[in-house]
Amino acid sequence: MASPMSANRFLAALREEGLAVVQVGDWSTHNRNHKGPWGPVHGVMIHHTVTRGTARTVQICRDGYESLPGPLCHGVIAKDGTVHLVGYGRANHAGLGDDEVLRAVIAERRLPPDDEATTDGNRHFYGFECENLGDGQDPWPKVQLEAIAKAAAAVCRAHGWTHRSVIGHKEWQPGKVDPRGFTMASMRERIAEQLR
Repeated sequence: MASPMSANRFLAALREEGLAVVQVGDWSTHNRNHKGPWGPVHGVMIHHTVTRGTARTVQICRDGYESLPGPLCHGVIAKDGTVHLVGYGRANHAGLGDDEVLRAVIAERRLPPDDEATTDGNRHFYGFECENLGDGQDPWPKVQLEAIAKAAAAVCRAHGWTHRSVIGHKEWQPGKVDPRGFTMASMRERIAEQLR
C-alpha cells in the first residue's frame, strides 16, 4: 500500500529517469480529488489517446470533454518522447475495472483476464496517455516507446515496484483496446530493462 508521491517528487522522478518534461499550467493542483480519494496507489496505467497533434492532445487530456472532465491522465507522452504534465491527483483515466486485476498488480503476479468492472481505478493508478490514433496503423516512434518505458519505470522506481505494476487500460477494463500497436508484455520487458 503506497501513498501517492508529492507532485514535486513525481516531476523529479521523471527527470531523474532522463525524460524531457513540460509542465502545463497548474498541473500540480489540477485534479478530480473532489470526486473521491486518490490513493493508495498500486500501479501505472498506459493508454493511447485516439488523437493526432501534440498541442491538441495535451489540451484534450488536460481539459477533458463535457461528458468526461479533465484531467484525463497525469502525463501525456508525445510522439517525440516529451512528457507533458497535465494533472496530479485523481484523474479520469482508468474508470471501473477488475478487482482481481488490482489484486494481481498489488501482488505483482501474472494478470488474470479482466472480466468485470467493479473497482475504481482512478483512485489506485497513475495514468499516462500516449499520443496515437490507436488504429493499429499509426506508428509508435522508438523515442516514444522509450519514453513510455522511462515514465513507467520512474514511478515504479520511486515506489519500489517492479515492471509487473504497469498495466494497459485493456488489461483493466473489459472492452478497452488501449494501448494498441504494441503489446503490454513487450512494454513490461522494456520497463524491466530500464529498472535494471
